[in-house]
Amino acid sequence: MIAKSLSICALLAIAAPQLSMAEDPPARPVPAWVEPMKKVHARFTGTSGTFAQFGDSITVTMAFWTPLESAPKNMSPEAASAHQLVKSWIKPECWRKWKGAEYGSESGMTIRWAAANVDKWLTKLNPEAALIMFGSNDVTQLEVPEYTAKTRAVVERCLANGTVVILSTMPPRSGRVDKSEKFAAAVRTLATELKVPLLDYHAAILERRPDDWDGSLPKFKSSPGDDYQVPTLIARDGVHPSAPSKASGDFSVEALRTGGYTLRNYLTLLSCADVIRHVLKPSK
Repeated sequence: MIAKSLSICALLAIAAPQLSMAEDPPARPVPAWVEPMKKVHARFTGTSGTFAQFGDSITVTMAFWTPLESAPKNMSPEAASAHQLVKSWIKPECWRKWKGAEYGSESGMTIRWAAANVDKWLTKLNPEAALIMFGSNDVTQLEVPEYTAKTRAVVERCLANGTVVILSTMPPRSGRVDKSEKFAAAVRTLATELKVPLLDYHAAILERRPDDWDGSLPKFKSSPGDDYQVPTLIARDGVHPSAPSKASGDFSVEALRTGGYTLRNYLTLLSCADVIRHVLKPSK
């Protein structure tokens, strides 16, 4: 009986560390951009909680960012924590009022427009953080070298201002699949070189719908409703994110693979929270 008890105790002693490790996984590594962005933020002279979004029609629309002023349903613990953190940080006017050309977002625009106007936006807004995403118009007008050079210039001017940048890849575009991938790759490289946070919207779309992200495919031709109601991530025009009503304000797994704007809002929320947590309001 004693031998049996000792045997059981020995087994428990061996198993205990394994159980502890399973319940307490190692902390996530600190992103490589954290220390560089802390140095950028040290130069910031504006108002805390200001968040600019520079981009084209995919950014100026109220379908992007503004819906997060209210809490989405079916949030994971991670998303709920991110939403609470962002709500505690952001200035109320940055949910919906910072839209339009004078705030850095306008339909039909390219990175050329941003390069010509970003200094005016920075003077007017002096944002603590800024999300930058151009490309959906650029793929029909620019080649990769110019797109890369002008994106770099816009990012560098934001950083020089003390504005922390979140750089986003563009969504894939129907009929320009290869070129939009090259544009996305250029942004990934820039984010690494400039040591800024990357929001890889392009990769997230392909991860969730690798074969049928494109709402202009024949299989979606008979989907009811307007072009934005297709049950996939890019609308029937093949350019803009979709916005099916069923996915609005919902962070469920299904909504994140059928609502293009819902997915972008989700990714932006998580990225913004990461920047706040690590750089803007780091825990003591």
